[in-house]
Amino acid sequence: MTERLWYSWEWFSREVLWGFEWGAPQYLRFLCWILPLLWIGKFILGFWKSRDRQWETASFLSFTRGWGGIFRFLVPLFMNLSIICFFLALSRPQRSEVHVEEWSEGIDILLAIDISESMKIEDFRPNRLEAAKRVCSNFISKRTQDRIGLVVFSGDAFSKAPLTTDYDLLAHYIEEIDFDMIESRGTAIGSALAVSVNRMRESKADSKVVILLSDGDNTAGNIDPRTAAQLAHAYGIRVYTIGVGKEGRVPMGTNYFGQPQYVENTLDESTLRDIARIGKAKFYRASNTKALAEIFSEIDELEKTKIRETRFKDTTDYYPIYLRWGLVFFLLFIGSRASYLHNILSD
Repeated sequence: MTERLWYSWEWFSREVLWGFEWGAPQYLRFLCWILPLLWIGKFILGFWKSRDRQWETASFLSFTRGWGGIFRFLVPLFMNLSIICFFLALSRPQRSEVHVEEWSEGIDILLAIDISESMKIEDFRPNRLEAAKRVCSNFISKRTQDRIGLVVFSGDAFSKAPLTTDYDLLAHYIEEIDFDMIESRGTAIGSALAVSVNRMRESKADSKVVILLSDGDNTAGNIDPRTAAQLAHAYGIRVYTIGVGKEGRVPMGTNYFGQPQYVENTLDESTLRDIARIGKAKFYRASNTKALAEIFSEIDELEKTKIRETRFKDTTDYYPIYLRWGLVFFLLFIGSRASYLHNILSD
């Protein structure tokens, strides 16, 4: 619209006029409803006054047969057009463009997953580790702005994936997790938390979170889990802990004859609870896959990325264009009214 010259007739097209926003629409309503009524009233009044003045009618008819009749209508035409343009200008036609700037306060999240032998227990389907992998992948797929990393641990711990927003790569890394990634046996919860803190200690994110998932007690490693939790707290990292598995007899593999075998399972929650308390977060207990998925959904809601939005409204007024047109028609009205031809027609 800004490429049109001000004297283009397109400014009066339906497409252009209907595309405007009107800053003072009351003048537009006055133009559309009141002025036509006034013009009709003026016509009726003029006709009433001149019905007995036959000589004026004859004079009028004589002039309408030539070019004079055409010029006779130019005076009221220019006056009406100038009024229309002035009222369009008063109605303040304008166009607005809204510019939105968004930025987010990202969250750095590190998943620490237990791959010890006890994660083979089949109280989750097909086993605890595979169920945890599916739930973690689903959790990652719901994030949009956050960097996520991955740590695995059993008798030792190592960083499987750095903090990244490449969620496809993370999903691939999670799929690769198996029980043979670490040779040493046991459950080194303290070491896993220490590796997680080391990975996140230089993070500049406003929010830093570790989600530690395990089904056993701390039986390996040379770092006390509570000491690692205090270290995480010192770096401003919140630590959620999830204890997975049922208590008592649980299925784990089959015997020589293909029959399911059962083992006794226990979980000392005190360590995981202390880690979550020190880490200013929350401890969860999951006894099945559905409960585990619900826990991750709750964490997903608690750790939402904060998105800030700023809107800028750029408004362009087009009333000067119609004001110019109004002045042009008004000057034509004055000129035609004062012309010699108009004086003759008025006699």
